[in-house]
Amino acid sequence: MFQIGGSGGLTWKMVTRLPTKANLVTRGILSTEAHLCTSGCGEVESAQHLFLSCSFFGPLWSLVSSWIGSSVVTAQTLSDHFVRFTDSAGGSRARRSFMQLIWLACVWVVWTERNHRLFKGSANTIHHMLDKIKTFSYRWLKVTSCTLALNCHRWWSSPLLCLGLV
Repeated sequence: MFQIGGSGGLTWKMVTRLPTKANLVTRGILSTEAHLCTSGCGEVESAQHLFLSCSFFGPLWSLVSSWIGSSVVTAQTLSDHFVRFTDSAGGSRARRSFMQLIWLACVWVVWTERNHRLFKGSANTIHHMLDKIKTFSYRWLKVTSCTLALNCHRWWSSPLLCLGLV
């Protein structure tokens, strides 16, 4: 049906190399005083924190899991989260590819929201971010598979059913 990133190795490795504030402090680009998360949570902004444990961005995973009808995944590392999230909807190749797409959409939305907060001073709600994940994943699927007949309204309510993966 669709495949993203083969084994997935490059996807999460790229995320860990993002220029988070913690990485920029380590490289000597930012001072140690400028290392706090853009969400305002008061924690150091590392990739691990930003995508998994931030009190603002972290709950997005629960909303996404609820939307797609899978169990909430917890993990200590991004690589482990990627693997667990990808496997959480079942074992078929199509389901794993779908979950990779959703994981990448989540990471993309969090990262762009972080940049908008940092560079533009704008902030979206967590529910608006979920809407963006739904929209981006729908559009990415439509672009990669022009023969796939997806209904946007059905996608927003039940993506696995929409793809015939239930």
